[in-house]
Amino acid sequence: MAREHALQAGSRGDAAGLDPVRLLREIRAHAASLGLSQIAVSDLQLGDTEEHLRRWLEQGMHGAMDYMARHGMARARPAELLPGTLRVITARLDYLPHDTVDGWRALEWQRTQDPRQAVVSLYARGRDYHKVLRQRLGALAGFIAQRADPRVLRAFTDSAPVPEVALGARSGLGWRGRHSLLLRRDAGSMFFLGEIYTDLDLPTDSPVPGHCGSCTRCIDVCPTRAIVAPYVVDARRCISYLSIELDGPIPQGLRAAMGNRVYGCDDCQLVCPWNRYARRSPLPDFLPRNELQRAGLLQLWSWDEAQFLQRTEGSAIRRIGWQRWRRNLAVALGNARRALPAGDALQAPLAQALRAALEHAAPLVAEHIAWALAQAPGGDVATAACAVAAATPAAARSP
Repeated sequence: MAREHALQAGSRGDAAGLDPVRLLREIRAHAASLGLSQIAVSDLQLGDTEEHLRRWLEQGMHGAMDYMARHGMARARPAELLPGTLRVITARLDYLPHDTVDGWRALEWQRTQDPRQAVVSLYARGRDYHKVLRQRLGALAGFIAQRADPRVLRAFTDSAPVPEVALGARSGLGWRGRHSLLLRRDAGSMFFLGEIYTDLDLPTDSPVPGHCGSCTRCIDVCPTRAIVAPYVVDARRCISYLSIELDGPIPQGLRAAMGNRVYGCDDCQLVCPWNRYARRSPLPDFLPRNELQRAGLLQLWSWDEAQFLQRTEGSAIRRIGWQRWRRNLAVALGNARRALPAGDALQAPLAQALRAALEHAAPLVAEHIAWALAQAPGGDVATAACAVAAATPAAARSP
């Protein structure tokens, strides 16, 4: 369900005598005081967004995200989602932690190349951004209600059927990059987006031109080739989808390419030249918790369910649940077994940890553990797939 903050019309202000330009200036100032990085305003003319969405859904690229199909074209029609909407106030919230060191992209790349490490997407290492952004958008909506008393006013944070990138691009927050994320020349793409729908006739901001040029680094670097064309991501192949949205088995043909990424994937952002300008957030909410910026695979595998729930409290990671978390780690452990030399000191502990967990694992996790145990130094995916059935206990194979 959508996480949203709604306000009903009341007698908290007099919109009739307000100068829209002055009102927007006040909204921007209040947004800055709340810690929001940028505010812009979009109209509802979203160009080919609806046709792009229709083709994407028809091709099944939403995978198991059935809610995308249920919402249908409402995602591309703001006034259909909230009748009476005239403008959308778009918000940017930078999330790169304030203690991020220079050269951070190179350091992140190094982690993806170390099979001993567990890679959690940067945005998910601190507090759940839904909570952080929703609180600030709700406060901004409250300020607008008191100042202008609109009849239509509702704030959305991520999960409503809102065309975030299209609205962000239309409002001039940035342009849509080839990886389908919003980009800014002075902020890269390491930020969250949120929206406030309203009937206030605020002045709109102008879109900005794209600056990707002939660059295709994001397309070329994707481990699973999920960016099937410029601006088109097949979610069924995206590691973020596979590790977060997908609630069943991860397709065997994609497991090896996931490497040590256990929650989300930042590769297309790490390779983007514009993220050299990504801005640090002053908010402590986005500082890493539980050393997720440096955790090893075996360290995270050692958590039991109670520890998982305790250590992911207030985190976006909590939403995938214990079983999917273990599933993702099992895939990464299998990839580590295949990537490390046969004589590496970690090979025996990896195998021991997997075998110890297999007997009592739920069927979903057991199948991935068995796959992981079938990975051997120098082995290939096809050979490993053939070994899975033999290695999986009968109880885990049953539906």
